Amino acid sequence: MLDERLISLDSAVKKITGDDSEQEILGAIHKRVTEMLDKNPDLLMSYLYRLDVLEVDLKRILHFSNTQPIADSITELIWERQKARVETKKQYKQTPIKGWEF
Repeated sequence: MLDERLISLDSAVKKITGDDSEQEILGAIHKRVTEMLDKNPDLLMSYLYRLDVLEVDLKRILHFSNTQPIADSITELIWERQKARVETKKQYKQTPIKGWEF
Protein backbone atom coordinates (compact mmCIF):
# COMPACT_ATOMS: atom_id res chain seq x y z
CA MET A 1 0.00 0.00 0.00
CA LEU A 2 1.33 3.43 -0.91
CA ASP A 3 2.31 5.65 1.95
CA GLU A 4 -0.53 8.10 2.66
CA ARG A 5 1.85 11.05 2.61
CA LEU A 6 2.85 10.24 -0.96
CA ILE A 7 -0.69 9.53 -2.17
CA SER A 8 -2.16 12.73 -0.83
CA LEU A 9 0.50 15.09 -2.15
CA ASP A 10 -1.82 16.53 -4.77
CA SER A 11 -4.32 17.37 -2.02
CA ALA A 12 -1.56 18.95 0.00
CA VAL A 13 -0.42 21.04 -2.95
CA LYS A 14 -3.94 22.44 -3.31
CA LYS A 15 -3.99 23.51 0.34
CA ILE A 16 -0.71 25.43 0.37
CA THR A 17 -1.18 28.90 1.72
CA GLY A 18 2.43 30.00 2.12
CA ASP A 19 6.08 29.03 2.32
CA ASP A 20 5.66 27.42 5.75
CA SER A 21 3.17 24.91 4.38
CA GLU A 22 5.39 24.09 1.44
CA GLN A 23 8.39 23.61 3.72
CA GLU A 24 6.38 21.28 5.95
CA ILE A 25 5.34 19.17 2.97
CA LEU A 26 8.87 19.10 1.59
CA GLY A 27 10.12 18.05 5.02
CA ALA A 28 7.63 15.17 5.18
CA ILE A 29 8.52 14.04 1.66
CA HIS A 30 12.24 14.28 2.42
CA LYS A 31 11.89 12.27 5.61
CA ARG A 32 10.04 9.48 3.82
CA VAL A 33 12.42 9.47 0.84
CA THR A 34 15.42 9.23 3.18
CA GLU A 35 13.83 6.34 5.09
CA MET A 36 13.04 4.49 1.90
CA LEU A 37 16.47 5.06 0.38
CA ASP A 38 17.99 3.48 3.48
CA LYS A 39 15.52 0.65 4.03
CA ASN A 40 13.82 -0.19 0.74
CA PRO A 41 15.12 1.63 -2.34
CA ASP A 42 13.31 -0.77 -4.72
CA LEU A 43 9.96 0.18 -3.20
CA LEU A 44 10.87 3.86 -3.49
CA MET A 45 11.57 3.37 -7.20
CA SER A 46 8.17 1.70 -7.54
CA TYR A 47 6.50 4.65 -5.82
CA LEU A 48 8.33 7.10 -8.07
CA TYR A 49 7.07 5.20 -11.10
CA ARG A 50 3.51 5.33 -9.77
CA LEU A 51 3.87 9.03 -9.01
CA ASP A 52 4.91 9.47 -12.66
CA VAL A 53 8.32 10.96 -11.90
CA LEU A 54 10.22 11.02 -15.19
CA GLU A 55 12.77 8.24 -15.49
CA VAL A 56 15.22 10.47 -17.34
CA ASP A 57 15.26 12.91 -14.42
CA LEU A 58 15.71 10.12 -11.91
CA LYS A 59 18.59 8.60 -13.92
CA ARG A 60 20.27 11.99 -14.08
CA ILE A 61 20.17 12.21 -10.29
CA LEU A 62 21.25 8.64 -9.63
CA HIS A 63 23.97 8.21 -12.25
CA PHE A 64 25.61 11.56 -12.68
CA SER A 65 27.42 13.79 -10.28
CA ASN A 66 25.06 15.98 -8.36
CA THR A 67 25.75 18.96 -6.15
CA GLN A 68 23.14 17.98 -3.57
CA PRO A 69 22.27 14.75 -1.75
CA ILE A 70 20.13 12.22 -3.66
CA ALA A 71 17.28 12.43 -1.13
CA ASP A 72 17.07 16.20 -1.65
CA SER A 73 16.96 15.80 -5.43
CA ILE A 74 14.32 13.06 -5.32
CA THR A 75 12.23 15.17 -2.94
CA GLU A 76 12.34 18.04 -5.43
CA LEU A 77 11.37 15.72 -8.30
CA ILE A 78 8.36 14.41 -6.38
CA TRP A 79 7.28 17.89 -5.36
CA GLU A 80 7.60 19.37 -8.84
CA ARG A 81 5.74 16.44 -10.40
CA GLN A 82 2.87 16.76 -7.95
CA LYS A 83 2.58 20.50 -8.55
CA ALA A 84 2.53 19.88 -12.32
CA ARG A 85 -0.13 17.22 -11.82
CA VAL A 86 -2.38 19.63 -9.93
CA GLU A 87 -1.95 22.27 -12.65
CA THR A 88 -2.83 19.75 -15.35
CA LYS A 89 -5.96 18.74 -13.45
CA LYS A 90 -6.98 22.40 -13.22
CA GLN A 91 -6.33 22.96 -16.92
CA TYR A 92 -8.33 19.95 -18.06
CA LYS A 93 -11.06 19.96 -15.43
CA GLN A 94 -14.18 18.25 -16.66
CA THR A 95 -17.71 18.60 -15.43
CA PRO A 96 -19.16 15.48 -13.82
CA ILE A 97 -21.22 13.20 -16.03
CA LYS A 98 -24.88 13.17 -14.96
CA GLY A 99 -25.94 9.85 -13.56
CA TRP A 100 -22.36 8.82 -12.65
CA GLU A 101 -22.36 10.29 -9.16
CA PHE A 102 -21.35 7.89 -6.42
